[in-house]
Amino acid sequence: MAKDRPRWDRSIAALLIAVFCSAAASLVAVTALGIQVYDLTHRELDLGLLGLAEFTPSALLVLVTGSVADRFRRVRIIAISAAVQASAGVGLAVYAASDPTSATPIFALVLLFGAARAFLAPSNRALPADVVTAARLPWLTARRAAAWQWAVIAGPILAGFLYAADPVLPYVATACLLAIASLSTFLIETRESDRLAAADADLDVIEEVADPSAVPALTTSRLREAVEGLAFIRRSPILLGVISLDLFAVLFGGAVALLPAIAQDRLGVGSVGLGWLRAAGGIGAVLVTLIITRRPVRRRVGRVLLVSVATFGIATIVLGATRTYALAFIAMAVLAGADSISVFIRSTLVPLVTPRQKRGRVMAVESVFIGASNELGAFESGVVGQLIGAPLAIVSGGAATLAVAGLYWARFPALRGIDRFPATSEVSDGRDG
Repeated sequence: MAKDRPRWDRSIAALLIAVFCSAAASLVAVTALGIQVYDLTHRELDLGLLGLAEFTPSALLVLVTGSVADRFRRVRIIAISAAVQASAGVGLAVYAASDPTSATPIFALVLLFGAARAFLAPSNRALPADVVTAARLPWLTARRAAAWQWAVIAGPILAGFLYAADPVLPYVATACLLAIASLSTFLIETRESDRLAAADADLDVIEEVADPSAVPALTTSRLREAVEGLAFIRRSPILLGVISLDLFAVLFGGAVALLPAIAQDRLGVGSVGLGWLRAAGGIGAVLVTLIITRRPVRRRVGRVLLVSVATFGIATIVLGATRTYALAFIAMAVLAGADSISVFIRSTLVPLVTPRQKRGRVMAVESVFIGASNELGAFESGVVGQLIGAPLAIVSGGAATLAVAGLYWARFPALRGIDRFPATSEVSDGRDG
């Protein structure tokens, strides 16, 4: 049995720094982009199109990104992807400095940003299980979630103040944060078994490609590997339930995408007020995450997950219905706190019920589902908001999320019945020799 690493070491610290910087960079960019695009067009639909531009690369590349995450060193993939995202941030800064009048170049740069993130996401999500053993994964997952939630607070606040000073500055900050994330990743050392497996995978690829007669078989093999992640999820009622629950719940409850319209037209606040409103979600999530780090969810895991999704829906309804900034702030904190519970459960459960050799592919599919629930949910909210107005779109989305939680309670007894997390990550689907 591999010896577990100490509670804190260089690899864990570097991983958390990379998580914080990459998440903060994304939140800075998303917040600034929402303000800038709405200032340029004043259309809720364009806020939704931003989400669609972020999501599209993940969907198109899902058959590639998971296989890449399983066959090459994940730390290297994360570092390169973060560097490409940083270059997209530089491009956004240059365009913002040109006194823009059109949002079209912004969407093109967001597509580049999304493509790099499509490769980063499955490796990034699978990496914690490569750094510590299964017994320690809940400990690291809670602290990784805390780092991410602190970024959710810092990112929007920083974006609001920087945008008020100069629209170029948020994108400069995005590029700098991603550069730090890329460099930090090189300090992460995975467990010996993972390093050897990655080295063997690299060698296999070189040997196969060196033989021209093996190219057709190689292509078929890679496609089969990529599809296997989706097939494994479909065969597992728990994986299918927990991943698709997030997809449908947040798909309908994508209120955050419409915050620029709500802040400006309904609550009467500017970029600084919007930054704090988005940060309210981070504040609520951090408070809940701090509780989770001391008292992790250990019993009735499935029921807690479903109740947290229902709470998310109720808070979303309140956010859409209120005209008071203070109540909107509280609603954002509550819905994000509920979401942080579901994120903790999903982030711990998915790696533990997935064999290591399939983890990258499963994470790639999960990343698409999560992207669909966030970015595609933002697109759905933008379209509905354009048709019936942002407040009613948010309220109806929250009601739909509440209905999804009730439906999954009834239709997924395997998910509802989960009491404890599995004790080991080396779970098989029964088909691996």
